[in-house]
Amino acid sequence: MGITVVNRKEDLNLDGSVKILDAGMGKTLAMKGVDVPNTIWSANALLAAPDAVLEIHNENIEAGADIITTNSYGVIFSDLEKEGLEDRFDELNLLAGEIAQQASNASERKILVAGSLPPQNGSYRPDRVLDETTLISLYQRQMKLLEPCVDFFLFETMSSINEAQAALRAANAFSVPVMIGLTLHDREPNRLRSGEPLTDCIELIRAFAPLGVLANCCPPERISDAMASLAGSGALYVGGFGNAFPCVPEDWLLDGSKSTDGALQMRDDLSPSFYADFALNWIDQGANIVGGCCGTVAQHT
Repeated sequence: MGITVVNRKEDLNLDGSVKILDAGMGKTLAMKGVDVPNTIWSANALLAAPDAVLEIHNENIEAGADIITTNSYGVIFSDLEKEGLEDRFDELNLLAGEIAQQASNASERKILVAGSLPPQNGSYRPDRVLDETTLISLYQRQMKLLEPCVDFFLFETMSSINEAQAALRAANAFSVPVMIGLTLHDREPNRLRSGEPLTDCIELIRAFAPLGVLANCCPPERISDAMASLAGSGALYVGGFGNAFPCVPEDWLLDGSKSTDGALQMRDDLSPSFYADFALNWIDQGANIVGGCCGTVAQHT
């Protein structure tokens, strides 16, 4: 599968009009019978079932998504190293980008590809955020691999101001537009998982002038609470993509080595129609990009 370099300068159609971001990947992979081990769930899908990844991208496009996200969230060096797969880091990130671009190119509509860039040492864990120098190095390595295939980078699930700042500083080395997703506290409105005020983070982000500022991988109720603050960020795109988890324990790790099994329980009330009500509320508050995160499927799009 060859790479066709994206022309980001023309015809991206990023004019502030409402865009639909795709839904999560992990739950649908499991529903299709793909093994999704906790540590390397998305990497394993690329190794064992790349056709399923492509199929899920296509399903999201068919459901109405304007933007699909590379299946690179779980393709980070630290997780691959745990499984002895660190030597396949480059290959798998390139493959994630190529598969998403293949789905985009096959569509009759203009479909944008977002390059997913996750936390580098565990999601939802501000206490595990690495130092800025290390983070910048890790992010830039992954970004160089995804860059040829994406229309913009999407930093996801940033849990603290320091993590968000390091991510945006890493992006300064690239000409590719950037959106950033902040994960909010499950119970305390308008705070990051670090406990820091969302408004403080937005003030810092404003100086970097990203293309988009979103809330992600947190309850949709918290995104509703935060939308007014997000809309005040000055970014061309603001919005959210929530998860379907009731609550994430503060000491949670994906490999299940702390208080919980790595696989979090799902809410049973977050039907596609109920989730759509949240998304419409966000749009009413000024959002112009909405989608779904962990636990959502194409029907939530």
